[in-house]
Amino acid sequence: MTDRLEDMFELQSALNKRIGYDTKALREKFDPHLAGTWLNDYISAASNELEELRDSTFWKHWCSEAQHGRRFEIHDLQNARVEVIDLLFFWISMAQCVGLTAEDVHNLYLQKLDVNHQRQSNDYSMKSKDESDNKSIGV
Repeated sequence: MTDRLEDMFELQSALNKRIGYDTKALREKFDPHLAGTWLNDYISAASNELEELRDSTFWKHWCSEAQHGRRFEIHDLQNARVEVIDLLFFWISMAQCVGLTAEDVHNLYLQKLDVNHQRQSNDYSMKSKDESDNKSIGV
């Protein structure tokens, strides 16, 4: 599975370079200002994709579908699937902007997964939440 993720990172890096965002070069010579600029561009793009994904559902509480018990129903599954993939494009780009490789993502995911399981085992609560359990997560 990591090989597939690595493949997607390589393909995304090539696409990003084609549009003028050389994330491989950024990783080799990290520039926090450039990285932040690109990251915010991708955050804006991902935010728009989230809205487009939401539009695949009947999310408006005032719409007739909601009034008939169909609020949040997916009405355009094909579009929803494409929007999720668009999010993946931008998510990979954001990971690259902060210097993460596919292997880094996999390792960080496993570390965070362990934290999330520990939270569930310990009756995770918003009221008592702090982020101290995330401090040990790292590349």
